[in-house]
Amino acid sequence: MSTFRIREAAELLGVSDDTVRRWADAGRIPTVSDAGRRRTIDGAVLARFAEELAASAERPPARAVVSESARNRFTGLVTRVVRDAVMAQVEIQSGPHRIVSLMSREAADELQLEPGSLAVASVKATNVVVEIPEQS
Repeated sequence: MSTFRIREAAELLGVSDDTVRRWADAGRIPTVSDAGRRRTIDGAVLARFAEELAASAERPPARAVVSESARNRFTGLVTRVVRDAVMAQVEIQSGPHRIVSLMSREAADELQLEPGSLAVASVKATNVVVEIPEQS
């Protein structure tokens, strides 16, 4: 079982040592004493607390994208979403173009992608294969 000292926990949470001590003193995060009688936090407890802290954090409002580096944007309809435990395959039909994207299941869930959803596929590739078709 991993345990973390107050200083280590503060570093992992992105706050000061004093903040973690105040949270511990207020009972917000439980601590135990190690063999040297220093306060420590169980790793699993710290992980759950970090998730709760991130979920409750205020985020600035999202802003509309006004410019981006990807030049190839295909607006279309989601036609298929196949999810497994970790990944999702999303198909978008944009006119005659079928775009297939692989992403995390979490991303597909957060975007609420389902058949019939309007979506924009932004394509920026560092490698593009160019083929020459056979000429008659």
